[in-house]
Amino acid sequence: MWDTLVIQPFINVLLLIYSFLLTIFGTSENMFGLAIIIFTILTRLLLYPFTASQQKNMKAMQDLQSSKRWQDVQKKYKNDKEKLAQEQMKIYQEMGVNPVGSCLSFVVQFPIIIGLYQSIIRAMADTPIPLLNLSQSIYPFIDATKVVPLNSHFLWMDLGQPERVYIFGIGIPLLAILVAVTTYFQSKMMATPSMSPGDQGSQITRMMNLYMPLMLGYFAYSFASGLAIYFLTSNLVTMLQYAMMGKLNWRNLLPNRKTENVTPTRKSS
Repeated sequence: MWDTLVIQPFINVLLLIYSFLLTIFGTSENMFGLAIIIFTILTRLLLYPFTASQQKNMKAMQDLQSSKRWQDVQKKYKNDKEKLAQEQMKIYQEMGVNPVGSCLSFVVQFPIIIGLYQSIIRAMADTPIPLLNLSQSIYPFIDATKVVPLNSHFLWMDLGQPERVYIFGIGIPLLAILVAVTTYFQSKMMATPSMSPGDQGSQITRMMNLYMPLMLGYFAYSFASGLAIYFLTSNLVTMLQYAMMGKLNWRNLLPNRKTENVTPTRKSS
């Protein structure tokens, strides 16, 4: 079921894009990496409704937490965490706000991440048995003789292997670093300020903002570099989408600084 619904469609979309690029450019060099980038852009466009819904939910959360009713509940039950959580959940339900809505994008994207990784590994088969398994996954309208075996070289990378840049014999995971940094920037610049940092939704959001860069950076470090290209492209395209919606807040990257008003004193003569 997983192969039929996820792996095979992903393999064939990637091969179809790859074949199209071969026809245009007449060379296989760097084309599969470019196919992954184009696939990622198409994926982000398909996931745009979820991105827009996530932004709408975050705005609704901000408005709810700035309301008088929410503030009254915070004050009334500030010493009773269990009752406070119950009342908050009641308000969420009445207002139609999902406190974990900010996690929706990742939940939807996670099967794509797993499916893409498996598809890349399977598509780059270069030995008899994996090639046979790959040929059985290719749809009839794709000419397998023109695209298989794939050229896995992209820039300095082998797309089937974890990416490293070697400087003085030391392997530096450049893509993994870029994935972690752009994931962090994305989470910070797309964040909506919370009026109640102690509530469930805010805690989940903070946890996601903390662990997502580390987790995706680890995936980019450990798995095929084709997956790291997907992560990096996805981050950049998502930030571009939010920028086009006017929802990207660059000021969130700056540390919060509290300014104090200091009244100068005059020296008495």
